[in-house]
Amino acid sequence: MDINPATRGHALVVPRAHGEDLYSTDPQDVAATALAAQRLAVRARDRLGAEGVNLLNACRPAAWQTVFHYHVHVIPRYADDPLRLPWIPAAGDMDEVAAAAATLRGEA
Repeated sequence: MDINPATRGHALVVPRAHGEDLYSTDPQDVAATALAAQRLAVRARDRLGAEGVNLLNACRPAAWQTVFHYHVHVIPRYADDPLRLPWIPAAGDMDEVAAAAATLRGEA
């Protein structure tokens, strides 16, 4: 359980083997963590009545990482919960979206 919970039932999934962040964690540990997070999300829905869930991993300080051991937050969500995430989706520049996609594909 997270000792600073964002909502009721906020928990952490932490692999035993150390990896500082997503980049340096063994891919099998990342996969096992994702599967455990999925099981926990289902339990939050079924046992706590969560109406949804956020899975959150912060990788590096620019993405708010403050604990340098890979982990995933499982944050149950409820219609009346107080959590407000800082990102508000807004339309992007479609040329930049396409350029980033091309770069990720190795085309630019």
